[in-house]
Amino acid sequence: MIVRSFKDIEGTDRHVKAASGTWESKRIVLAKERVGFSLHETTVYAGTETSMWYQNHIEAVLCVEGESELTNEETGEKHWITPGTMYLLDGHERHTLRPKTDSRYICVFNPPVTGREDHDENGVYPLLTDEEAA
Repeated sequence: MIVRSFKDIEGTDRHVKAASGTWESKRIVLAKERVGFSLHETTVYAGTETSMWYQNHIEAVLCVEGESELTNEETGEKHWITPGTMYLLDGHERHTLRPKTDSRYICVFNPPVTGREDHDENGVYPLLTDEEAA
């Protein structure tokens, strides 16, 4: 059994800040736990824009705080994301998140991330293994 809090991982290598400065993520469950998914609390900052394309992962995202506009770049469709709203990127959709306020999300990735991933120039997380992250 593993028990840890997001507070426990603040300032550790599980607390990842994007090179872009638009978000930070506390990665509480990672690939090295070997449970088939990773679990994160991600904060995106008001007034920023983050374009993402999880080409190698499926992500489920639950908003727990804040308000953001989500654009499906495949269709142009826009959604208003508020606390209690979930979105699932089950088709590897390219998408852009524009937070109107600092916004906090609980995110689940499959396959799990190692904890060192950041978006590349296309908004993609590379598909890393534990060995590559070490």
